[in-house]
Amino acid sequence: MESKAVILSAPKQLALGHVGITPPAADDIVVAVRHSGISTGTEKLFWSGDMPPFPGMGYPLIPGYEAAGEVIEAGADSGFRVGEHVFVPGASCYEGAHGLFGAAAETLVTKAARATRIDRGLGAAGALLALAATARHAMAGPGKAVPDLIVGHGVLGRLLARLTIAAGAPAPTVWEIDPARMDGADGYAVVTPDTDERHDYMSIYDASGQGDLLNDLIGRIGKGGEIVLAGFYTAPLQFAFPPAFMKEARLRISAEWAADDMIATKALVEAGVLELADLITHRQPAAAAAKAYETAFTDPACLKMILNWGAA
Repeated sequence: MESKAVILSAPKQLALGHVGITPPAADDIVVAVRHSGISTGTEKLFWSGDMPPFPGMGYPLIPGYEAAGEVIEAGADSGFRVGEHVFVPGASCYEGAHGLFGAAAETLVTKAARATRIDRGLGAAGALLALAATARHAMAGPGKAVPDLIVGHGVLGRLLARLTIAAGAPAPTVWEIDPARMDGADGYAVVTPDTDERHDYMSIYDASGQGDLLNDLIGRIGKGGEIVLAGFYTAPLQFAFPPAFMKEARLRISAEWAADDMIATKALVEAGVLELADLITHRQPAAAAAKAYETAFTDPACLKMILNWGAA
């Protein structure tokens, strides 16, 4: 078996090509991918070559952890049926290429347990479920508080704000410095940091990935306040201890989503409480993958780029 796939052979060397895929086992499903998303966080770091050593990384690799498509073959032990639509958070089924993520392919093989059934009507928005579940993971669970300040109005920042409002909590403030990303707020305010005079936030979520903001954020919390690092940071993080000591600051790192986050997020999307489709600002056919990835990583107006695999 083989598939067309996006192949990142080296930093900034990306093209659509062919790759072998392993035959499915009894507990696998084979998925014809309809849409895959491009992450401007971790994927960008692989594309630029700035990703620090990470388990399973290496070139060539198939990028992507956001895929939505149709089951075209279901193993006897998979529990799925041909024709069902699923979200798949990547795959490691490739021969001769790393599948650390592995969602950006026309056809993929994955363990059925990794797939999530979704409504066909979600279309391309179905590929955004992982990012939405990641935002939910940062906020939900014992000992966690919803944000009252969110740093960054990209896709993750918008999802954090929408989930906060969906939870019935007070609307958060969102910081953004790029004029191209100031709009799109619904029920919350987006401001530049220099116009915000508050220094008593109790729960600040950084969705910018800019570790050099840490001292500034510590200066904005109230005593006992928490800063949640919801982005991905390539450089060592550091901060001045005395101000953090005086504030009794708390730092928390949020990683990727878990199974219960996916279940809860899917329910919110299907109930119409959480909107995803309007976060997609750009689309390209898979044949234009090189152009699509460069746009996703260099154009601030691109919130979420979707690759369409229907005509691959």
